[in-house]
Amino acid sequence: MITSVLFDMGGTLEDIYVDAQSEWEAIDRLREMLVSYDLDPGVDREELKSRVDAGWVRYGKFRDSCDVELKPISIWRDYVLEDFRFPAERLEPHCEEIAHMWEVTHFHRALRPRVAEMLEGLKGLGLKLGIVSNTAALYQVFAVLKEYGIRDYFQDVTLSSVTGMRKPAPDIFRVAMCQLQSAPEECVYVGDTVSRDIIGSKRAGFAKAIQICSQLTREKDCGVKREFEPDYMVEDIYEVLPILRELTGK
Repeated sequence: MITSVLFDMGGTLEDIYVDAQSEWEAIDRLREMLVSYDLDPGVDREELKSRVDAGWVRYGKFRDSCDVELKPISIWRDYVLEDFRFPAERLEPHCEEIAHMWEVTHFHRALRPRVAEMLEGLKGLGLKLGIVSNTAALYQVFAVLKEYGIRDYFQDVTLSSVTGMRKPAPDIFRVAMCQLQSAPEECVYVGDTVSRDIIGSKRAGFAKAIQICSQLTREKDCGVKREFEPDYMVEDIYEVLPILRELTGK
């Protein structure tokens, strides 16, 4: 019996993409913030972007090798801004603020159409709802859910930045199941990538996995060994509701 539906955030409940405009906007905002903290990077705009990009590459290699997510302090101090050797006591108090800014500026984000309507329908079926999301900020997902007006639909929000584990690690899904008090065979997961969402939820024993493609799907799934395939593919997030009606027989 299906009792619970869990969602990915970026690329699933919300459209998300990066372009040159958002990349440079994030760099300019980062410089403004650092200067306001009396942490002037002392390099021009292009050099700042080059070093920050290189720092994210270093961090990406680390986290993807072990499915571990570090806290914002470690990410920004030890990886993204490592080259600048900023005094830890002056940088660390601001790392979450920087992380939040980066998540909402470097990425264009917008709630997909009819998400609230779909969630209301799932709630009407008596299903428990949760989120399992990879994120490099502690509070940004909570804030964005509130801005979108959908925070109250979710009984649980499990984040990689809080648990220290990233999808596709099965344990991050198991944490969410524990918090929802749901067994894996009762759960359905909805995400936009095979590499993180479908494989991760299936490894954790979820009954079904639904994929909705985003602009990041091809990038994240490039070259991935397809250990599992989605049980359903949808183009519109609202299609999740009739699938769950069928699965629950309601």
